[in-house]
Amino acid sequence: MLENGSKAQSRFWLRFFLAAALLVACGIFLEVRSAGEDSRPRLALKNFPIQIQGWEGSTIPIAADVRAVLGPGDFLERLYHHSDGGAPVDLFLAYFPSQRSGDTVHSPKNCLPGGGWTPIAASHMSMKAPDGKPFTVNRYLIAKGLDRMLVLYWFEEQGRPVASEYWAKAYLVADAIRENRTDGALIRVATPLAPEESPTSGEKRAVRFAENVLPLLPAYIPR
Repeated sequence: MLENGSKAQSRFWLRFFLAAALLVACGIFLEVRSAGEDSRPRLALKNFPIQIQGWEGSTIPIAADVRAVLGPGDFLERLYHHSDGGAPVDLFLAYFPSQRSGDTVHSPKNCLPGGGWTPIAASHMSMKAPDGKPFTVNRYLIAKGLDRMLVLYWFEEQGRPVASEYWAKAYLVADAIRENRTDGALIRVATPLAPEESPTSGEKRAVRFAENVLPLLPAYIPR
C-alpha cells in the first residue's frame, strides 16, 4: 500500500512539473515572439443575437472590477429565458484577441469559488459540434447555500473546443508558432436548478441551449 501511494504521489508531481514547465515555456515563447499577430475578422460580442431559437436574452452588465480581473478582451454575459417557460440559462462569452502578455483565459474552476459557489461534483461530458463531431466539455454541479447550479464550459482555440486548460495552453503555443495567433475564448453555459430538480434535467436544458449557440460562435470567435 505504501509503495502504491508513493508511485501515485510521484505521478502527481510529474504531472505537476510538466504542466508548470509548459506554462513557463508558453510565457517565455510568447514574450520572445512579440511581433504583431495575425488577427482574423470577427463581430463584437455585443452583437451576439438576443433571440436564439425561442430563447430571449437580456444583457447582464459586467462590473468594472470584474473586467479589471479579466483583462483586455471582449466579454458578454446574458440571461436567456425560453418562451416555453422554465429556468433561464446564463451565457458567458470571453474572447481574448491576444494572450502574449499574460492576459489569458480565466478558468471558471478558479473563478466560481471566488463568487461563493462550492463545487459539489465535477466531471466531463460529450457534446456534438454542428458538424456532428463529438467534443468534451467540463460539467460542474455547484452550490451556494440552498441554491444549486449546473455549469458547462469549455475553451475555444482557433475552432477547437477544448475542455482541459492545459491542452488549451499547449494549442496556444502551437498556434503561436505555426500561425502567429494567440487568440482564444471561453464559453460558459449555466442554469439554476429548482429545489427538487435533478442535475440531469438541468444538464438537458443547458445542452439544448448550447446546441443552438454553437453554430453562431464562428462569427464572433474566429476559427
